[in-house]
Amino acid sequence: MSQPGEVSGQILNIERERMQRDTTKAWMVNGTIGLRLYNRSAAADSPVDMFGYNAGINAVYFSERHSYAAIGHLDYLKINENDFLNFGYMHLRSHFLYQNNISLEIFAQVSYDNFRGLDPRALAGAGIRKRLLDTKRSTLHLGVGALAEGEWWEHPETGESVNVRYIKTTNYLSFRYSVNDFVDFNAIGYYQLGYDRDLSVPRHRTSGNINLNTKLSRYFSWTNSFEFSYEDKPIVPITRFIFHFKTGLTISI
Repeated sequence: MSQPGEVSGQILNIERERMQRDTTKAWMVNGTIGLRLYNRSAAADSPVDMFGYNAGINAVYFSERHSYAAIGHLDYLKINENDFLNFGYMHLRSHFLYQNNISLEIFAQVSYDNFRGLDPRALAGAGIRKRLLDTKRSTLHLGVGALAEGEWWEHPETGESVNVRYIKTTNYLSFRYSVNDFVDFNAIGYYQLGYDRDLSVPRHRTSGNINLNTKLSRYFSWTNSFEFSYEDKPIVPITRFIFHFKTGLTISI
């Protein structure tokens, strides 16, 4: 999973905090960290040991005209001696003239998902962002751009390495609505289209992220997030549709 929805959802969350603080020049940093340990077995000779951790960092600097973001996440889960879950990403993004009605974004990302056989996916691109709606409580943006992407997969049945490279269009629609000073809703939907010259077929990817945030205090908020991704023609035979729901406490400094 390339996590475009999650990345953009995090950017929307940090932009929301900037608007609430009403400042034109500021650092915004969010961090999360978690640890899981589990040791429970039905029988003494059949131990079940689980170890896992996750961490995330979202940092954005807003100047008077531009913004610069660095967003990273990793998630690892091991059951007995087997790696059950191991994925993560690092995303860098610059947003030029972000206060204008039409602005420019450039971005780069590296991600991996070892459980699904992806290690890694690297991409870089740029796009135009258009503000369609801007009121006191709501914003609506349309993004249109292009990216270059490379993927390195391991076939789940044969172990064969499969490397592909594509040029794709990347488009998104993002919406934010502030219910009140404490509750905020935002959502983003992505559509990416590339052409596979080897198979002479188009490849479609749809992804998205929905966030509901509740501000508890100046530094703490409760976040609920649902993200999904769908590939119509996976490079290797894996699940086409994947999703992730999470809820938890976010610390903002």
